[in-house]
Amino acid sequence: MSTAATCTRHLLLLLFLSSLLVHPSSSKEENCNKDDRRVLMKIKKDLDIPWTTSVECCEWGGVSCDSDVHPHRVTGIAFQYFFQRYPNSPSHFPEAIGDLPYLTEIYFRKQSNFSGSIPSSIAKLKYLTALDISWINLTGNIPDFFGQLKSLTYLRLSFNKLTGPIPSWLSQIPNLSFIDLSRNMLTGTIPASLGNLKANDQFQLYLSHNQLSGHVPDSFSGFNFFEIDLSRNMLQGDLSMLFGHNKTVLTMDVSRNMFEFDMSKLQLPKSLTHFDISHNKIYGSIPRATIDLELQFFNVSYNRLCGKIPQGGNLQTGFDYSAFFHNLCLCGAPLNVTCK
Repeated sequence: MSTAATCTRHLLLLLFLSSLLVHPSSSKEENCNKDDRRVLMKIKKDLDIPWTTSVECCEWGGVSCDSDVHPHRVTGIAFQYFFQRYPNSPSHFPEAIGDLPYLTEIYFRKQSNFSGSIPSSIAKLKYLTALDISWINLTGNIPDFFGQLKSLTYLRLSFNKLTGPIPSWLSQIPNLSFIDLSRNMLTGTIPASLGNLKANDQFQLYLSHNQLSGHVPDSFSGFNFFEIDLSRNMLQGDLSMLFGHNKTVLTMDVSRNMFEFDMSKLQLPKSLTHFDISHNKIYGSIPRATIDLELQFFNVSYNRLCGKIPQGGNLQTGFDYSAFFHNLCLCGAPLNVTCK
């Protein structure tokens, strides 16, 4: 997932955070509402956050206020502003956060001493569009009350210890276009209902490093993913429905699964720049259309491919033999295998 496109997307979503860390607001027009300040004081006491109360709370580190749509109301909290400075301090998710009615963004990330669970009070935040609770070793199932956050477009719960299935109610959040559940211990199949989400050209789905099994649902055929990462699971079957000349997928990583289909029949989208299907049971040959792609990463190793590697594009100059080796009978450069 560490592609340039992913980084760009994530940086845009966290733009407000970086500005807060370095240049907290000093505009008097952004002085926060007294009710919001009261709630922040509860959070300050609950987590022992060293916010300086001598200034208006919209100027507190990690806190952002809206000066346009909801004037003077707290709309964002980035808790890692505090976590980065006190990485060893114990923490939990504050119950009072549900009493900040105009919150649109919550970033609760990278805390090694987290304990407890996510309070159901978060379900009251009807304007919440971005929720990032990652790198905190959160345990248990994905909370059902997240399904009440109908304004969410961005949900990141990666690098935790979540168990159980991927909930089907995710499909009931109408504008969800970024889902990152990677690096957990999730089991079961990918819900077919996810195919009911409003597909758009920027949809990003990251489910890597879990224990998912079964087939990728046929309902995904209507999706035009921007990035999809299903790597390091136990998924199987045919993935042909994800491909097509009219698709605009940029990154596709389905490596280290048990997928089995004929690669020679794939219709590769010209937008594809990062393509990893290594460590599967994929057979056939590498399509000649591959040479027309502007590939930055490519790996088909550890499969059952045969035939001559297409000559051209950057297949020979951009990638070494390791991107192609351990196949049934591939030949040609960059492999040191002569085609008969």
